[in-house]
Order: sequence, then structure tokens, then C-alpha cells
Amino acid sequence: MKKLIRSAALAVCTMALAASTLAADLKVGLSVSLSGPNSSLGIPYAKGMQAALAYKGEIGGRKVQLIVLDDASDPTTAGRNARKLIEEDKVDVLMGTSGVPAAIAMAQVGKEAKAPMIGLSPISIDPADNPWVMTVAQPTQLMVDAVVERMKRNGVKTVGYIGFTDAWGDLVYNALIKAAEPAGIKVLTNERYARADASVTGQILKIVALRPDAVMTGGAGTPGALPFLALAERGFKGGVYGQHGLINPDFIRVAGAAGNGALMPTGPVIVAEQLPADHPTRKMALDFRAVFQKVNNAPSTDAFSAYSFDGWLVFADAAARALQATKAEPGTAEFRLALRDAIMSVKEVVGTHGVYNFKPGNLYGVDNRARVIVKLENGQWKLAP
Repeated sequence: MKKLIRSAALAVCTMALAASTLAADLKVGLSVSLSGPNSSLGIPYAKGMQAALAYKGEIGGRKVQLIVLDDASDPTTAGRNARKLIEEDKVDVLMGTSGVPAAIAMAQVGKEAKAPMIGLSPISIDPADNPWVMTVAQPTQLMVDAVVERMKRNGVKTVGYIGFTDAWGDLVYNALIKAAEPAGIKVLTNERYARADASVTGQILKIVALRPDAVMTGGAGTPGALPFLALAERGFKGGVYGQHGLINPDFIRVAGAAGNGALMPTGPVIVAEQLPADHPTRKMALDFRAVFQKVNNAPSTDAFSAYSFDGWLVFADAAARALQATKAEPGTAEFRLALRDAIMSVKEVVGTHGVYNFKPGNLYGVDNRARVIVKLENGQWKLAP
């Protein structure tokens, strides 16, 4: 009899262990541009996500599986990737991508499939229309406001604008127009170019002919260097300003000396060691740099890998609470809903770019703690407080 009891107990323990082993993993689906014109952003995103997986690869006793797809810098492919990740891979959350148009395409799929998405770039959508997406990127207006404040301080009265022909160029231009007029600054031009263009000489000639005090650029990554090169070729002596889409080493490499002296807003992670000791994100930013170095055998020198890391931190906080709030297993529609609700209730999660607080109806989760102004000096970003 005792032998039978011991055997039954062993069987129960074995079943419990098997159930624990079979508990569904959490799955994160990342679609980014590992090829094409946006790859200078997408590759850092992917590297930052690998660092995040190494930093926190288990949540609430569940291992986290990361699935990465290349969208080749194409919005249509990004949307197709999002659908595959949800329908075939059964991911619990989408993350991406390397450009605003592609991010919008992913967000639309997430809405249709009722799957939460944590955007890694700014997204120009109405959160009332799509309550399934949030982003860890800073709102474009928040960052451009900081640029205009610096322009005003530097005595700028007139500014020319040149940016991408896509949604990112629109976001930067619209933010500039909104901030410039109250600051007493007149925007003289709205020149555009495609990400795949090889030259912007014609657009820059039009801008220089109007003699603006400064030029604001609305590009990103490697193609974002073209206006800087063309302005230097024309001998432009005014100030040149950028935005957080340009904070990566490929921009520095391509722009070369033409980028020297440029002023831009960025998340504080890019100058973490230059921040005051009591800055709220300094410690997390330095922790991120350490794990990134360990995983990638190279230092983090861009802002984009840190967006991935922050997206993971937001997901980890929300997933831990969602696992406690519902009996639904990861990979199910019920769990995705619980996870979405948990993301929307994130409070004071400290990341590398900022401190995150989300609520329903808000696409973005950061405040003024998520921006600093930096100056490019001989290939290095320097805090310009």
C-alpha cells in the first residue's frame, strides 16, 4: 500500500512538473529593417533587443522567446511580417519598426488582429481609432520644441526646412510649424526628398537662395546626412539643426565634417556618462550600455538600440502584471487583451530614454525627462545643456 501511495505521489509530481514545463512561453515579435535604406536604424534596433533579452529573458517564471523578421525598409513587408508574427507565430506583442510608414502598417495589422504593439519609432495615428499601439519613442513635437527653444536662444529669426517626402518628414515639419510661430521664427521653405535619393542639391540651392538664419532637417539614419553634405558644399554659414532620427553612427560617418556643430535633441541615454548623478535615467542607461557591450562585443553608440531596450522593459513590467491578472495562457487572444491593458497602465517604469507612464488614449508615455540637446563635435555627441 505504501509503495502504491509513493508511486501515486511520484506520478502527481511528474504531472505537475510536466505542466510547468509545458507552460507557454511569452513571445515577442520584432519586425525591423535589417536591409534597405532604413537598415542603419533597424540593425541597432535588433541589437538592442538581443541585449534586452539577455538582460531579462524570463518574466513571471515564463521564458521569453524573441522572433525577428526583416521588413527590408518596405511598409508593405512590415505589415505582412506583423500578420505572420500574430497568425503563425502566435506572438503576444509586436514591436517595430525602423520608419514611420512601416510602423503605421504594423499598427494597422495589430489593430485588426487585436494584438498589442509597442512602437519603437514615432507613429502618426489616432489612439482613439487604434487602442492597441503605444510607443516608447519621444513624441516629435516634444523633441522639435526643444530645438526651437534652442534656435530662439541662438537668435534665429528665419529657418529653412528640408525633410523626407514620407510621414517622418511630415511629422517634423508640422512640429516645426507649430513651435516656430509662437517663438517668433518664420519657416521659409518646405523642401523634400526621398530616402533613396542620392542628392539634394536642387533643394538646398532653393533654401540657400532665401538666406535663412538656420536650416532644420527632417531626415533619419544614413539618408539624413544628405542635407548636411549639400549645405557644406554650398558654404552655408548658418546653424544646422536635426532631430532624434539622426542619432546614430552611420549618420556621423556619412556626414563627416559637414555634421560638425549640428544641434539635435535626443534621449539622455546617448550622453549617459555626461548626465548629472541624480538624473532619473542615468543608472539604467549605464546598465544598458554594459549589457549591450557584453552581448554585441561592441559599445552602443546610437539611440535606436536603446529604444528596443526600453520597449522590452515596458513589456516586461506589463507582462508580469498580465500573468497575475488573468488565467489565460500566452499566445491566446485573452492574454493579448490582458497584456494590452497592462501596457496601458504602466507607471514610472525607468528606461534609458525616459520614465514611462501610459494610459488609455495616449500614444506616448514620456515627458521632458526624455530629452536633452546634444552637439556633434568631431564625431562625438556632447551634452549642450
